[in-house]
Amino acid sequence: MPQHDPSGDNPDLTTGPLPAETPPSAETPPPVPVPAPGTDPDEALAVPSGKFGTPGRPLRRNSFLIGFTGGLGVLLAYTLYLGIRNAGGILVLVVIALFLAVGLNPAVVRLRRWGVPHGLAVAAVALTVVLLLCGGVWALVPPIVTQSGQFIDQIPNLLAELRRSPTVSDLMERYDVVERVQGAANADTVGRALGGVLGGAQLIFGTVFRTLTVLVLTIYFLAYFNKLRSLGYSLVPRSRRERVQLIGDEILAKVGAYMVGALSIAVLAGATTFVFALIVDLPYPFALAVVVAVTDLIPQIGATLGAVIVSLVGFATDLRAGIACAVFFLIYQQVENYLIYPKVMRRSVEVNEVAALLAALLGVALLGVVGALIAIPTVAALQLILREVVLPRQETR
Repeated sequence: MPQHDPSGDNPDLTTGPLPAETPPSAETPPPVPVPAPGTDPDEALAVPSGKFGTPGRPLRRNSFLIGFTGGLGVLLAYTLYLGIRNAGGILVLVVIALFLAVGLNPAVVRLRRWGVPHGLAVAAVALTVVLLLCGGVWALVPPIVTQSGQFIDQIPNLLAELRRSPTVSDLMERYDVVERVQGAANADTVGRALGGVLGGAQLIFGTVFRTLTVLVLTIYFLAYFNKLRSLGYSLVPRSRRERVQLIGDEILAKVGAYMVGALSIAVLAGATTFVFALIVDLPYPFALAVVVAVTDLIPQIGATLGAVIVSLVGFATDLRAGIACAVFFLIYQQVENYLIYPKVMRRSVEVNEVAALLAALLGVALLGVVGALIAIPTVAALQLILREVVLPRQETR
């Protein structure tokens, strides 16, 4: 009887050489992630590429790991606080440059619409800013130096006229006013007050350095404005990016419109002051016009500050000129506050008057003049976020 071969029925028991094993998976090329349909293939994918190996399992949560991570977080937060505190001056300059870039960007956009290349448009706007800055320095520095020298030279004559009065002479002798005033007007005293020659040079070069830093940063921000804006929006999750972009563009538009409106009002105030100073025959009319235009950029208190400065110059020149200055600015401020300012700002930003006043006061307390300048556009941005994001979310809860 033939023998039954069990290996014929069961292929697992077949004798003979076994098939070669497949090579390990490490030799196979790593999988290449394929972007989802509708996405930009140039964007970085949010999946591992496999080029640097397979990610391991997440670490187990335990009390030691949680405490260590929390300690590192506290240390990192404190280090960040120290860094911000030490770099506070530079950060203020960066904020000023960003604010100026956002305000000047509409001018670049307008030139682009007229067919001007982007680089040439940025150069034209930057050159205009530099010329305005040089014109302001040329108008302010010579009168300040001249008037300061004349005032110091006239101190002995003023003291001599005051001593002719018996009452004033008695008070001056009793309290040694002459010696104190002469000591205060001494060059050595002024030098010590400024910290010596080195301190005065440091003050001058520090101011020049800060001005040039703001100017250079503003030009860079203008040149790369669109790239910086796109980079900021790319940090937002894709599901919310469109809405954030629409709100962000509206905020930037409001800030730019506010800057254009504020500059227009300031230029109008300066031009009006220049014409008035020529009529009244005040000294250095262009310098006074520049002072009024610059101070008028400060919300709420800037116009009053400029009016006080010009009025003091008017009273120092002639009593009738001082009275004319006081009356002129009293009338002009009413026209500006109730006619010009609301009509110009109504088209750019809609900010409540109480909110604008509180924002200006808080801005001055926190960042000085810089805080006052950015107060109103900041309030406009916060109002837009409250109206479009916070309040609708509260209504759905």
